[in-house]
Amino acid sequence: MSRFQICVSGAASGNTVETSHQLAYDIGAAIARSSNTLVTGATVGLPHFAAKGAKSVGGLSIGYSPASSYRAHVHSYKLPTKEFDYINFTGMDYVGRDVHLVRSSDAVITVGGRIGSLHEFTTALESNKVCAVLLGSGGTADFLPILIDRIEVPGKNAIIFDNNPQRIVKRVLERLNENYKDFKEEIEDKGDWPKRRG
Repeated sequence: MSRFQICVSGAASGNTVETSHQLAYDIGAAIARSSNTLVTGATVGLPHFAAKGAKSVGGLSIGYSPASSYRAHVHSYKLPTKEFDYINFTGMDYVGRDVHLVRSSDAVITVGGRIGSLHEFTTALESNKVCAVLLGSGGTADFLPILIDRIEVPGKNAIIFDNNPQRIVKRVLERLNENYKDFKEEIEDKGDWPKRRG
């Protein structure tokens, strides 16, 4: 059983999909191997590669679609379905979907990305989520350190920066476990805290 929902945020198209798809895939696989749930925007590009990575090792993959139905997801938005165990059809288009996705996640890892990934990152910061950025993946991810250095960003010292897919997932989980420490201790005796598989 999974404990945390970890979002992988990244570009649906563009240069970073070509250069960083293996990084996204590896992050998705690392999340699944840690017995946690991958969540994405149920879209193409880097999030889709993360979903493929999670499924390649038998993990759980949940998508948050901008569409209001399966038909709209496939025919209007032309988005994938195969790599998802469940798709939440938000009906909120992309901007609203982004907020719902981030608010439903425990942590957000930015890989590559364009303006939509920037929106998800800032929403995660404002929502006090654990935020991590995979450096060297291009796009938004590599621009964020510059942006954060030049403007006032609440909680910027808590942002996790790393350039290794497996290590960034490990660091995110360490932070989440620390954040949930009081909650875990409270319910562990009742047997309600899911145990790690394997």
